[in-house]
Amino acid sequence: MSTSPAAQSRSDTDRPLLGIALMLGFCALIPLGDAVAKILSTRIPVGQIVLARFAAQGLILAPVALMLGISLRLPSRVMPKVILRTLLQMAGITAMFMALRYLPLADAVAIAFVMPFIMLLLGKYVLKEEVGLRRLLACVVGFAGTLLVIQPSFAEVGLNALWPLAVAVIFSVFMMVTRTLARDTDPIAIQAVSGGIACLLMAGFFALGYGFSIEELNTTLPATPELKLLALAGVLGTMAHLLMTWSLRYAPTSTLASMQYLEIPVAVFVGWLVFSELPNSIAACGIALTVAAGLYAVLRERQVNRAAREVNPAATTESGLPASPE
Repeated sequence: MSTSPAAQSRSDTDRPLLGIALMLGFCALIPLGDAVAKILSTRIPVGQIVLARFAAQGLILAPVALMLGISLRLPSRVMPKVILRTLLQMAGITAMFMALRYLPLADAVAIAFVMPFIMLLLGKYVLKEEVGLRRLLACVVGFAGTLLVIQPSFAEVGLNALWPLAVAVIFSVFMMVTRTLARDTDPIAIQAVSGGIACLLMAGFFALGYGFSIEELNTTLPATPELKLLALAGVLGTMAHLLMTWSLRYAPTSTLASMQYLEIPVAVFVGWLVFSELPNSIAACGIALTVAAGLYAVLRERQVNRAAREVNPAATTESGLPASPE
C-alpha cells in the first residue's frame, strides 16, 4: 500500500530527537571546519580553500544523491537560479574565509549571525511579508550586539572587520534564492550540482587571477600538510550541511531554529582550544545581545506561525533556520 505525501511528511518529522541530534552534529562540525579554514587562510590563497570546499561538496553529495535515488538532472527552468545561488554561496564562503583570516573565530561567527535579522528586513521591505514591531525591535537589538562585537576588531584590523557583515548580506540574498528553489527541487541535488558548477567557475576565476596577478587566486600546488587540511575543511563543511539538511527531515524548523545559535558558544570553545582566543568583555556582551535577540526573533516567529495556523491550517510565516554561512 502506498503512503501519501502528507503521511510521509508526518512520519519524517515525527522523530524530533533524531532531528535535534543531527542539528547538534551540525553545530559541532561547522566551527571545526571554520577553525581548519582559519589555519589555512594564513598559509594559502583563499581561492584554493574555496575550490576545496566545493570540490568536496560535489564529490560527497553526488554519490549520496544517487544512493538515495535523487536525480541530479535539474529542470532547465531552475538552472539560472541554481547558478545564481552558486555564485552567491561562493561569494559568501570567500568572505567568511577572509573574515577568519583577520578576526577571532567566535567574533567572525557571531557577527555573521546578524543574517537572520537582515532576512527579516528583506522579508518585510522586499518581499512585503508581515513582520511585527517586536521582531523589528529584535533586529535593532541584534544589530546593536553585532556593532559591539565589531568594535574591538575594527580597532585592530580596520575595514577587514566588516567581512562577516558581507557574509551576512550575501547569504541573506542566498537564502531568498534558495527558498524559491526548495519548493520543487531536492536540497541535496541542488548542493551536489552547485559543487560541480562552482568547480567550473573557479577554473575561470583562476585563469582570471593568473592574467591579472591576483594573489588570492594563485594556483601554486599547496604542500602536503595543506592538502590534508584542505580535504578536511571540505569534508567538515559538506558533512555539516548534510546533517542540517537531514535534521529538517526528522524535526520541524520551529524545533531546530533556536538550536543553531549553539554554533556561537561552540565557536567560542573551539577558538579558545585551537587559537587561545576569547572575546573581550565588549565583544562578549555583543555576542550575548545577538544571541538573545536572535532567540527572541525565532520564538516570536514560532508564536506568529502558530497563530496563523489556528486561523488557517495551511498558512505559515516561518522563515526557516538562520542557516550557517558556510
